[in-house]
Amino acid sequence: PLFKEDLGLSFAQIGLITLVYQSAASVCQPLTGLFFDKWPSAWSLPTGMSFTLVGLLSLAFANTLPLVLCSVALVGIGSSVFHPEASRLTSLASGGKRGLAQSLFQVGGNLGGSLGPLLAAVFVAPYGRRHIALFTILAFTAIMVMIPVGHWYKSFLLRLRKAEGETLKTSVCRPLPMGKTVFSIAILLILIFSKYIYMASLTSYYTFYLIHKFNVSVQDSQLYLFIFLVATAIGTLIGGPVGDRIGRKYVIWASILGAAPFSLLMPHANLLWTIILSFCVGLMLSSAFPAILLYAQELLPTKLGLISGLFFGFAFGVAGVASAVLGNLADKTSIEYVYNICAYMPLLGLVTFFLPNLKKKKIE
Repeated sequence: PLFKEDLGLSFAQIGLITLVYQSAASVCQPLTGLFFDKWPSAWSLPTGMSFTLVGLLSLAFANTLPLVLCSVALVGIGSSVFHPEASRLTSLASGGKRGLAQSLFQVGGNLGGSLGPLLAAVFVAPYGRRHIALFTILAFTAIMVMIPVGHWYKSFLLRLRKAEGETLKTSVCRPLPMGKTVFSIAILLILIFSKYIYMASLTSYYTFYLIHKFNVSVQDSQLYLFIFLVATAIGTLIGGPVGDRIGRKYVIWASILGAAPFSLLMPHANLLWTIILSFCVGLMLSSAFPAILLYAQELLPTKLGLISGLFFGFAFGVAGVASAVLGNLADKTSIEYVYNICAYMPLLGLVTFFLPNLKKKKIE
């Protein structure tokens, strides 16, 4: 809403901002993951966060749409460098509890995402966009935190090279034949598609929906968005460890298909029930991603960076394209029409039926 008001943007241009950010993150991530699978770098994490810092600083002072697009592209590049390697380190540091570790890693991002609108409502909305520069303090703090992590990773890589004769490949085999592996990954990508189209409708346009339908203020709409994003953080934290216990497939079933009743009801609810249903949707849908990512990593256990980059990248890409498309649709119809259409996306969770249950499979 701040950029829309300051620069006189349309919904389509708001969608374009999200598209550029998500595209910069999604296009590079699989390539970055594949690169670091072959040539791991101990300092990729602070490097990625440095791009984010510069992007945030330039975003605070951008006064034209092209400058805004360049700024969010820098933040997207930072994400593409950071995510594949961070996901790999999460797996290495898990001590065997990969679901719990992945959820803890992702909940950091979700908590940051949920606090973002709240902090924007407190520090940015009342005082102007230049106060976005305050968030660079957090980015700089993150860089400092990741320097000792880089030292740990460097020592780990040295020990691994010594133990395995200068090679980083493992002897773990795929649990499924290549044909079934490709088919399963395609199913997982369909699930990511359904999840992130609906999530994009909420993260990008939920505030506009609340302002338009219920006439709430910008600051109140940010607080309601915060409630939804907190739910996504809680769901992410739950999804990984539950998948460790009962199997990834069952978590995917429950999270994506289980969100459908709430999403279908939400366009027809009053303000109070809209907030409650958005919390339920966020809780259910967000528990899927840790399970989906770990399921994919178990399919290709020697390509953790590639899989992480592919799925994070595809998720960001779908969200970016969806934001642009939904923005154009909102301009041509209405924001309420967009929510009526997107409400059906969780029903694609039915394709989970075709996934093999890896909990019953044995690695050869």
